[in-house]
Parts: sequence; structure tokens; C-alpha cells
Amino acid sequence: MRVVVWVVEGTWEACVDAAVEYAPEDAEIVLLHVTSGAVEETARGAFTGLLGRGHADPDPADAVARMDEEAEIALLDAAADRVGREVSREHRHGRIEREVVAAADGADLLVIARDGDRRRLGPKSLGPPTRFAVDHAPCPVLLVWPDTAPGIDSIPPPPHH
Repeated sequence: MRVVVWVVEGTWEACVDAAVEYAPEDAEIVLLHVTSGAVEETARGAFTGLLGRGHADPDPADAVARMDEEAEIALLDAAADRVGREVSREHRHGRIEREVVAAADGADLLVIARDGDRRRLGPKSLGPPTRFAVDHAPCPVLLVWPDTAPGIDSIPPPPHH
């Protein structure tokens, strides 16, 4: 069994804990982190645009890319430590939601955390990339709450018609 765990800053602990709880002991656990490169590209664009004219300074996008890579390694290391057994690590770069779906191809389970409005139950508890991944995953999805789930009294009342 191959279990892909989408590791995202702010919600990863719940995903890792769910994978440890629900995946069989002999399952291959893959810790997946995806970056879009948007911050790096913004820094590069600012440097090569108005802010970079006439300067011989190094491109700040290179420093942003290094910091991003260091943060990613630290995050995946922390996630691997929390699993407490052998894991694989996978990093992807691109459109986040599509990379998550591509990484889940051939997996037996994808573990994802809710990342939207977590104050109440409902579809808005999923951010757009997570919604896309849930809708398009080519395997079963385990969707977890990063905190305690809100009560069912958080569901809005039905419409009055």
C-alpha cells in the first residue's frame, strides 16, 4: 500500500498523525511537499524590473529559492521524525493542486488536511487547491481536520423555501 501525505505548513501534523494511525505498518508512506515558486518569481520580476535597473547586486530570487529549499527540507525532516519510521520524501514544483493529483497517481490513499474556514463544517473548509485535489484525486482521500472538528451546530440552517 502506498500512502501519499500532502505536507503543508500549518496543517501537516494532522496529516502525518492520520497516516500513522490509518496506514498499515508495512505501507509505504510518501511525504509530499509542493511549491509553486510564486514568491521566487515575484522577487525575480521585481529585481529584473524597475528595482533591478543599474544594480550589480545578486538576484534576490536566488536567495529566496535557497531559503525556500531549506524550509522545505526542515519541514519534511520534521514530518519524517513525526512518522517515526522509514518514509519517502517527494518534492514537486508547479501548480500545487495539479502536482498533488499527479503525485497521487498510483497511490492507494492520499491524506489531505482541511485548509479553509475551519470554524464550521462545510465545503468552505477547503481552500481551492485542496478542493481541486479532493475532486480530482485518482485514489481514495483521507480528509482530516487539523484541529478539533467543529460541531454539527456549525452547519448553516437550510434555506426558507
